[in-house]
Amino acid sequence: MKFEKNTELDQANLRIIIASIAMVYICALGVLPGQRFDTYVPVVVYIALFLLASIGLRQAIVRWPGHYPARRIFGMVHDYTGTCFGLVIGGEAALPLYAVIIWVNLGNGMRYGSRYLAIATGLALVALMAVYQLTPVWQAQPYMVLMLMLTSTVIPFYAHLLLERTRKASEEAVAANLEKSRFLAQASHDLRQPIHSIGLFTACLRESPLGADERQLVDNIDRSLLNVSQLFRSILDLYTLDNGRVLPKLQVFNLGEWLADLVRQNTEAARWAGVELRLRPCPYWVRTDPALLATMVQNVLSNCFKYGAHRPVLMGVRRRGTGLAIVIYDQGNGIAEEHLPKVFEEFYRVRQVRDKDVEGVGLGLSIVKRLGQLVGVDVALRSQLGRGTAVTLFGLPFAAQPPLSTGRDDARQVGLLTGLKVCLVEDDRNVLLATSALLERWGCVVQAELTGVDLLTDCEIIVADYDLGPHSNGIECIDAVRRQRGFAVPAMIITGHDIEKIQAALHDRQIAILSKPVRPAELRATLRALRDRQTDPVEV
Repeated sequence: MKFEKNTELDQANLRIIIASIAMVYICALGVLPGQRFDTYVPVVVYIALFLLASIGLRQAIVRWPGHYPARRIFGMVHDYTGTCFGLVIGGEAALPLYAVIIWVNLGNGMRYGSRYLAIATGLALVALMAVYQLTPVWQAQPYMVLMLMLTSTVIPFYAHLLLERTRKASEEAVAANLEKSRFLAQASHDLRQPIHSIGLFTACLRESPLGADERQLVDNIDRSLLNVSQLFRSILDLYTLDNGRVLPKLQVFNLGEWLADLVRQNTEAARWAGVELRLRPCPYWVRTDPALLATMVQNVLSNCFKYGAHRPVLMGVRRRGTGLAIVIYDQGNGIAEEHLPKVFEEFYRVRQVRDKDVEGVGLGLSIVKRLGQLVGVDVALRSQLGRGTAVTLFGLPFAAQPPLSTGRDDARQVGLLTGLKVCLVEDDRNVLLATSALLERWGCVVQAELTGVDLLTDCEIIVADYDLGPHSNGIECIDAVRRQRGFAVPAMIITGHDIEKIQAALHDRQIAILSKPVRPAELRATLRALRDRQTDPVEV
């Protein structure tokens, strides 16, 4: 069984340290002028035995970790017995050992909770009374004993109050965090839908014959929507990272083709920014998480478009050490040296008069840094005012090129989607209408359905929303179609829900997932990849 922190082991380690300090203190007393070492020999022997017993107790905790109330109480009795023996034998000179009683009292309470604090306080009072009965020096000073007993009661009581306040504050913080999580999850889903449908509708407009003025209006809508989408994605990325729900999924892929596809997806954004986006081709294969790496590169490119508008941006790959590095250069305003140590902090922005209207909240590079730590990719940034900025993502591991698949129909590599039969299942009418219209403009033959219940289709690809109402979800809908057809029909889920949860439910179903809001270029590329996938008839 795995425990986040073994507090009992911490207490056992501290017990050994304090006993060792007590041994040194007693030995020092024996060699002071006017003192006889013989007086303290019994104390030294007892502390030595106490240390041996403490080491044995520690090993038992290591061997059998967990919550054992009897063992914890035995540890308290063990501590108080050793301390009392030292106080009785050592007399007035051993009085500083009383600090050990306070430590045992507070240490157990702070580590184990208020119940153990009360038990430790009761045992401490019994121990003090025992020392009082056995020590003439203490009997001669009853007010001192009263003060020690009051101290042993008042301090734990105050500690109890602090523990209760801390516990309540912790519970309130946990409850508030859960409420925030529920709110963000719901807001995420509800906001993704309209952003997603607006993006698809504007893509449909772009595919229509438009005049110059109308096309400019569509450009303005698309550009504003892109800014909203990027901000939305950044906030969700930050929330997901804070909750520790991002787990890398390593894959081997062709880095050159992957970067070329990413450039194609950013063609419109680069055009709006007046940026010529250049890519130097590379032949390398790497092994990393392509989705997380895409988010990192996308965030860097977004900064280039914002702060290096109307100037070229160059992206390329270099060998660096035993791995590869993606380097992205822009010729924007650059960053002053004093800002460089802070650019990876959340919400930190380098604001200048000339870029006061640049959109964003300063999350891009902080997300790049945190995602890089997850996938083992380091991030470096160099910049000069007036000359531009270079961001390097290095540490990408080389991978051997996988063997080429055989038997693929070369005619299916054509980029057009004309004639492709797509079954689209989406319970939101606006999203269904927008997606269907866009697919038809790309040449697809679309079967649009609001529900996956009793679905019959002869499609080549099925595209389904995950949440299809109370009767089924996207995975169940795809499974039903595959059973009907007798083979694993290429399939895609487009969702506004948490992708990690859906991926966990997919297992080995070979279903692509896109997160709303989906960019049209991303949707088109995924459809092409699914169309080109060679599928053999399998039992489903």
